[in-house]
This record gives sequence, C-alpha cells and structure tokens, in this order.
Amino acid sequence: SDYSRVLKELNDNDGELTYSTRFDLAVKAFEHTAGYDGAIANYLGGRTPDNDNADFPRTFNAQFVKVQDMRYGENPHQRAAFYAERNPREACVATAKQLQGKELSFNNVADTDAALECVKPFADPACVIVKHANPCGVAIGADIEQAYDLAFATDPTSAFGGIIAFNRELDAKTAKAIVDRQFVEVIIAPTIAPEAVEIVSAKKNVRLLACGEFDGERAKSLDYKRVTGGLLVQDRDLGMVAMEDVKVVTERQPTEQELNDLLFAWEVAKYVKSNAIVYAKAGRTIGVGAGQMSRVYSAKIAGIKAADENLEVKGSVMSSDAFFPFRDGIDAAAEAGITAVIQPGGSMRDQEVIDAANEHGIAMVFTGMRHFRH
Repeated sequence: SDYSRVLKELNDNDGELTYSTRFDLAVKAFEHTAGYDGAIANYLGGRTPDNDNADFPRTFNAQFVKVQDMRYGENPHQRAAFYAERNPREACVATAKQLQGKELSFNNVADTDAALECVKPFADPACVIVKHANPCGVAIGADIEQAYDLAFATDPTSAFGGIIAFNRELDAKTAKAIVDRQFVEVIIAPTIAPEAVEIVSAKKNVRLLACGEFDGERAKSLDYKRVTGGLLVQDRDLGMVAMEDVKVVTERQPTEQELNDLLFAWEVAKYVKSNAIVYAKAGRTIGVGAGQMSRVYSAKIAGIKAADENLEVKGSVMSSDAFFPFRDGIDAAAEAGITAVIQPGGSMRDQEVIDAANEHGIAMVFTGMRHFRH
C-alpha cells in the first residue's frame, strides 16, 4: 500500500507531493486500469454474440509483473528481465522462494522451469536433471535419494552444471549426495528440510528454491511463442496417456513392466526437444536423444549416450514424441536392444513400421497423441 508514504509526504511537504511520487503513482494507476481493461477485452473478445466461447479473442492482452532485472539474457550482449503472472495457479519458478545462492540468471530460470514441469506429473518420488532445457536424466524411486542416484547415472557428464528438480521435500541425505557428487546450478523442490539448507550452504553459489507443494491437477493456461512481428498462442500441452488409452498394434503384447516403462518414457519424451527419443528401463531413463533434425539420429544418440555410461539398453523401451516416418528408427532400436516402443502413430507408413517391429519381436503401442516441443 502507498497510503503511509503518501500521507507522510503530504504532512512533510505542506500538503504537496513530489514529482517523482506523482509519476510513480500515475504509472501504478495506468498499470492497474490497463490490466483491468485488458482482462475485460480478453473475456468479451473470447465470446460470440450468442455468449458462446470463441477459440481465442480478436486481440490478445496479457499483463505480467516484473520479478527482477537480470544481469543479461540468454547471452551477455542481451538485456533481460523476469516477469511473472499476477496470480499463478500452481507451484512454479515465478513464485518460488530462493533460500540461498547467487541471483538466478535468464538461463537458470528457463532451465529450472523445464525441470520442474517435467517432474510434476510423476506420482512416485522423482528426480529430473536438466541441461539446456532438455532432461538428461529422469528417474522415479522408493525415495528421492534413490531417484537422484538413478537420474544422475543416466548421464553424469551432462548433469555437470545442471538443474535438479524433485517432486518431494529435499532431505538432508539427498542434499549431501548432490553436493558431494556434482557441480549444480539450481536445486528446486516443493519444500526444503532445514538440515538440507544447512548442507547446501557449504556451496554458497548453489541456488536453492522452494516452489511449494504441487496441488495435483495442472492449471490450464496458455503458452506463448514470440515470432518476429507476431505471437503464437496455444493451449499448454497437458495431454496425458494412461494404460487404457494405448493401442497395441504388434503381434507381441508388452509385458506389464514394459507397459509401465513405456508410460514413464512417454511422459519424459513430452519434455525433450523434438525430435525426441527416450530409452528407459525400470523407471529410469537409459538414454535421451534430443533436438535432432532426423528421428533416427535421435534414436542413435540415445543408444550412444547409454553405451557411454555403460548402461545396458537390452530390455529397455523406447518412446518417440512423434510417429516414425520410416522403419529405420525401429531397426536402430532393435539393434540397440529395445524390446518395446511407444509412439503416436499416424504415419502413411505405419504398417511398414509395424512390420519392422514384428520382424524384431518388438511390442509397439500407439497413443494417438503427439508431443512436439520446439
């Protein structure tokens, strides 16, 4: 509230306000009315004269509040600031409380958001390690320490200088395991045990964030992507797939363990840059192939990453964020030792891909849902 300072200034200056105070109050007044008018315009513009919902308003108005200025943006020559929604409806980086560490950078915020969003959907204790907005290790476990151990083992090289997110309270044991094992930029969890804060304080530059408990259901909201001269707006990708949603398209049915791993890998692939391939086994990632222009090369990279860390691919499952246009991705998976595949389906050559899976004795399921991420 500005009442106290305004009253004091009026009393101190014979009933007058300084120019700087009047300017500041004017900015606040117009910010408030602009936000109010924008909300009304969005509501009315998003409806038809018959009071039905329209897809999107004719004009798009959004208001965000500055959280902080940043030293620089994605690169040192770019200026940057961080803005938050006025009333975020779920645990997020924008409202997380920083308990220690250096000021968050532009890239820290982007990567921490990617890690937190990836870890949220899992019901079991889970850990996600992110580097450059891509998960390099994801695992579920009996507790978060086990989940961290398994996630780290997927790709220790990429985990160096990464972002770590948990879906449970960060405890002292897990905090010690992290600081003893690796250099980390940010750790985020719903809550942080006091003992964990003390342990991490030995690494004074590590940014430690408490984002608050997850409420369960994800908030439906919009994603924005800036293009030169315009803005792309879409629904947030909250699409989920359950066991009853998948369609087995091969001669061999997946085993119960394979099906559990397929759904785990599918959830991870949603947060990997396209073209995305995820190898997984027993509730952990074995290899991740991200951001390649060719899907088959993403599959090959996932296998290479697993081999580099001496992780056995044989008996693992594979998830693909989009359909396989040719059989080569299945052939590469079979050569690596993959036994089951989950993908959207929908290619003109689906039958060719199914035939390849049958030739290799691979079980394959279709989800009917794509998860491109750019």
